[in-house]
Amino acid sequence: MDINKNRCIGLVGHGGTGKTSVGEAMLFCAGENSRLGKVDDGTSILDYEPEELKRKSTISSSFANFKWKKHIVNLIDTPGDFNFFTESKNCMRVVDGAVIFVDASSGLKVQTENAWDIATEYNLPRILFLNKMDKERADFNKTVNELQNTLKPDVVPTVIPIGAENDFKGVIDLIEEKAYIYKKDGSGSFSTESIPDDMADEAASLRENLLEHISESDDTLLEKYLEGEKLTLDEIKNGLAKGVQDALFVPIIAGSALLNIGIPNLMDYINSCIPSPGDRGSIKGKDIKSGEDIERKPSPDEPFSALVFKTISDPYAGKMTVFKIYSGTINSDTSFYNSSKKADERAGQLLKLQGKGQKSVSSAGPGEIVALAKLKDTATGDTLCSEKDPVLYEPPAPIPSQVAMAVYPKTKGDEEKVFGSLAKIVDEDNSLKLIRNDETREHILHGAGQLHLETVMEKIKRKFSVEGELRPPKIPYRETIKGKATIHSRHKKQSGGRGQFADCHIEIEPIPRGSGFEFVNKIVGGAIPRQFIPAVEKGIVETLPSGALAGYQTIDIKVTLFDGAFHTVDSSEMAFKIAASTGFKKAVLDAKPVLLEPILKMEIIVPEENMGDIIGDLNSKRGKVLGMDPSGSKQIIHAMVPQAEVLTYATDLRAMTGGRGIFSTEFDHYEDMPPHLQEKIIADYKASNEE
Repeated sequence: MDINKNRCIGLVGHGGTGKTSVGEAMLFCAGENSRLGKVDDGTSILDYEPEELKRKSTISSSFANFKWKKHIVNLIDTPGDFNFFTESKNCMRVVDGAVIFVDASSGLKVQTENAWDIATEYNLPRILFLNKMDKERADFNKTVNELQNTLKPDVVPTVIPIGAENDFKGVIDLIEEKAYIYKKDGSGSFSTESIPDDMADEAASLRENLLEHISESDDTLLEKYLEGEKLTLDEIKNGLAKGVQDALFVPIIAGSALLNIGIPNLMDYINSCIPSPGDRGSIKGKDIKSGEDIERKPSPDEPFSALVFKTISDPYAGKMTVFKIYSGTINSDTSFYNSSKKADERAGQLLKLQGKGQKSVSSAGPGEIVALAKLKDTATGDTLCSEKDPVLYEPPAPIPSQVAMAVYPKTKGDEEKVFGSLAKIVDEDNSLKLIRNDETREHILHGAGQLHLETVMEKIKRKFSVEGELRPPKIPYRETIKGKATIHSRHKKQSGGRGQFADCHIEIEPIPRGSGFEFVNKIVGGAIPRQFIPAVEKGIVETLPSGALAGYQTIDIKVTLFDGAFHTVDSSEMAFKIAASTGFKKAVLDAKPVLLEPILKMEIIVPEENMGDIIGDLNSKRGKVLGMDPSGSKQIIHAMVPQAEVLTYATDLRAMTGGRGIFSTEFDHYEDMPPHLQEKIIADYKASNEE
């Protein structure tokens, strides 16, 4: 394979903009499919998971490749829903360019903006595709103006649509100065004509604007352009490619995936504007021993290196590892090294993925995306490389989790099956986390949103035939005391033979927050023998996890044992444990007990125009705003908020910001709970005990 003829692209943007439909149209035009696959009727090559067919929406990135005019294009179709957008980010980390989608009838939407920001972060060359020009209310000029006012670097039309809505029938290519009139039968067939007379002035004006941008990509071209000399067609095409690859501007193309209008033009632009792996240059990594930066050239003669960016779990085929090769060559049935896990791996059969289909290949080189089955230690984000010349690439950071729910098996006894299945899905999706909370005895599943977690539960049911359910997680409240109390506790039991006897006097008092538990022995004169003192402390310590007020862990308390009595025959360690435990519980109820609630430190990033709504909402949630910092066109709000108030904050924030806000949380400290709220929790605890 000629590396200069290789292209690796991601189709990214907001859900519903037609990414998958365009991918299907490209596969059809390239002869990879005998009919134009459609999402809505379930004939798509790229959307094949049952959850995707049910929702008619991409939820997992899928792969295909095709040949177009002597080029090989590796294509990744990514999800546009925020619930699954970490998949899109992972894929954008490895592609050499992106086609970013906008619906010409509804304009720029939030996930397209997010995709644009990620492309900027990764310095990705990109093409903007205005899809659905045949749809009602499609407006090319209005959408272009919105994009030009919002996005940086500059976006520049390279085509003009001919007609709109039902009259949309083709495009004028401003580079070639030709009109392409398409048949409306989905075949992708078109005739080449002259630019219509009534569009000649508009085409000339937009072409001049395009040439101005292209000339700025090269000093020689700029000098020639400013001197009024005419640029040759080759100079224009080379300048366009250089401007795109240097991220000086982004070309805008228009079309309709469902009618297959403009798709061949888009494929030509992918060939000419998106860089090859060689054009992208060396990839930076780390030396695993020294930590110093090293580079790998995208050459088959370099040591092998690759980045794993997706894992697919299948109950029959096992784990499938998908990776992008950055340097060197890998063959089937050879060994290599996982530098992230410091583990040896062995390749089985190398596979190229085409939707849900697979094709065996004997070897693969730089720029290619391939898969291997049943690697034992490798997960998403890992680096694979030559053991003799190891390198470590930085994995893409997942988008922070926004929702956490407790998972319970639907059928008693299925715990092991449910959590074993979830572990496999978490291995597949690095935006998920499954954490066991030992205190509440719950498994907490963290993800991007409610739909994300619901889809996970559907997957384990389909793939592993086990059902689980999601519930709001329990809040790990704490109990403590505000006052002092002294109690005399006696445990006496006589039922024939040796009895039980223990007598102890204890005093309890609060200590500073965060101190935990303190036990002081002030017994003098042998009132309680030395061997029974540890039993008193142990009896109290074993009581702390289940508090007397509402069953929560008791903290920040000092217990002083200052007197007692014993019986030479009937006293025992167990008797003193029981006396201390029951006495401690009674003392707590006499020492002004209170509930403490966990307070989270929140960082919320929102557009400036939403600041007032967000701050007002935080105040209504008993939050305290600590400050704000600007971040480009957005603001970062720092706040402290009770955990109980933000269990569904992801939904609230999306509603207030139109999906443009994100947040992260971490535990900070415990605070006294307001009396009227703690009364309800105590009442619920008593009611459940009575039941």
